[in-house]
Amino acid sequence: MRSISSCAILALLSDPKMTPAQANPAAQFQLVPRRRWGIAMLLGLGVLVNYFDRVNLSVSRDALQDAFGISAVMFGYLSSAYNWSYALLQLPSGLLLDRFGVRRVGIVSTVIWSIASFAAAISGGIGALFASRLLLGIGEAPTFPAYAKATGYWFPRNERSLATAMFDSMAKFSSAIGIPILGLVLLHFGWRWNFAATGVISVLFLALFYAFYRNPSEDKLLSSAEREYILRGGAQPEDRARAAKGAPLAYLLRQRQVWGLVLGFASYNYSFYLLLTWLPSYLSTTHHIDLLHSAFYTSVPWLIATILDLAVGGWLVDALIQRGRNPVRVRQSILIGGTALGLGIFGAANAQTTTSALIWISLCIGGLSAASPVGWSIPSLIAPKESVGTLGGILNFGNQLAGIAAPIVTGYVVQATHSFFWAFAVAGIFLLIGIAGYVFLLGSMDPVPEPA
Repeated sequence: MRSISSCAILALLSDPKMTPAQANPAAQFQLVPRRRWGIAMLLGLGVLVNYFDRVNLSVSRDALQDAFGISAVMFGYLSSAYNWSYALLQLPSGLLLDRFGVRRVGIVSTVIWSIASFAAAISGGIGALFASRLLLGIGEAPTFPAYAKATGYWFPRNERSLATAMFDSMAKFSSAIGIPILGLVLLHFGWRWNFAATGVISVLFLALFYAFYRNPSEDKLLSSAEREYILRGGAQPEDRARAAKGAPLAYLLRQRQVWGLVLGFASYNYSFYLLLTWLPSYLSTTHHIDLLHSAFYTSVPWLIATILDLAVGGWLVDALIQRGRNPVRVRQSILIGGTALGLGIFGAANAQTTTSALIWISLCIGGLSAASPVGWSIPSLIAPKESVGTLGGILNFGNQLAGIAAPIVTGYVVQATHSFFWAFAVAGIFLLIGIAGYVFLLGSMDPVPEPA
């Protein structure tokens, strides 16, 4: 028999009709089924596959240079090609998600990104490879807005950060395990099999998503107890009538806190994509590490980032809120503090040894990763009803503009200076601007009022 706290006993004495589960929230939590966490793991797997598709290009840089003779600037453009179509479709993706739902949009998008991976594997030149990366961006464009929307449906507010971290952390974990694994595939089988392998994995995920994802209102395996628990905890209600009218894009674009969130998150994504696309090259050119060792050294910061994303941005935030801490203060502290730790990229700019470089880069990406799930949980916390997809699209549009700029700017700076110093310094300056956006524009994360 479960023990009941003294507070619960007093509650039962004052109201004899109250059940022990109602009187003791901790006991009630233990009794609630946990299908929602299976959905969170499914979303995390989707992001893991997404980012395998993204890092395989950075791993293949030297092989592509031998095959097609590309320069540093051309590699920068090729690395950002994915982000061009990805960014262009963020706002339409958000609108489509709010109109047609996570499941239908998710299935179509996964089919497209699977085709793109196989197209890259059979590319006969730079033009074809560039086109395959553009197609990959089209397919993966709805992913993060869709998963933010799904999390809003499936999770109460006090579990939102950990649920978000479970898919956001996979963007880092994919680099921690994807770079060494894809590096080994490249060394043993060649760069074409690198892309083909990610295509096969994408098809397998498509089958899982088709079989298992539903919104809570459509999921026959979701118990009534868990459904009630999710709704009572402040999950975003499903409103088909509002969704059919479309989301208020222009209205959201007029909101101060939206611009603060976009500016802050774009600064994060600039540093993220700089390291995602150029870290192996930085270690090999600046610290003279060969391809195989560069791939394994690169995995260290990303593994640390994965742990901090889950432990700090996810578990710690929810744990503090569940224990009664002010939710706004908790999220502000992690969001701003983690982004401030990203300024460790200035240290990486001056690093003289491989060890010091990895320490500074780990501090940078670890801090940014701790802040990331908080940022991605904000659309489902502040958006008007059935506008989470649209707000997520706005957020990711700003992210991808930064993601487009980072590899290109880095390519030009490295080619002009033969050094990564100023490339890293630019990222640090942008982070300072992003922190100001969080402090002065996003502020206390007030919900956006429902439009009249």
